[in-house]
Amino acid sequence: MVRPRKPRFVSAYPTITAFVPQGVNITGEVSLTIDEFEAIRLSDFEHLDQESGAAMMGISRHTFGRLLSSGRAAVANAMVTGKVLKVEGGDFEIRKPGGGRGQGQGRRRRGGGRGGGKL
Repeated sequence: MVRPRKPRFVSAYPTITAFVPQGVNITGEVSLTIDEFEAIRLSDFEHLDQESGAAMMGISRHTFGRLLSSGRAAVANAMVTGKVLKVEGGDFEIRKPGGGRGQGQGRRRRGGGRGGGKL
């Protein structure tokens, strides 16, 4: 059985959802997911390191790096080949005001962890 995917937290839905090249023949379309867009925004626009960006999205640094790499590849593909870049889809949730994780409770350990005894 496959483990369910954790949602990635994003600050807001992007206000711009497509970039269209001008002055050239459009050769196709490339999709940039909203979670990839958020990783690029945090890293390249907000100048956060991968550890901080990953914490903002509620994911591991390794997952953040994969999102950043695939997002940058999509942007490069669209720019170099003259394709429309659409920002859509992905597995994400809008982060609540104040930086909370959805319900504002963060992660909680649910038994079976180290530390053993009762408090």
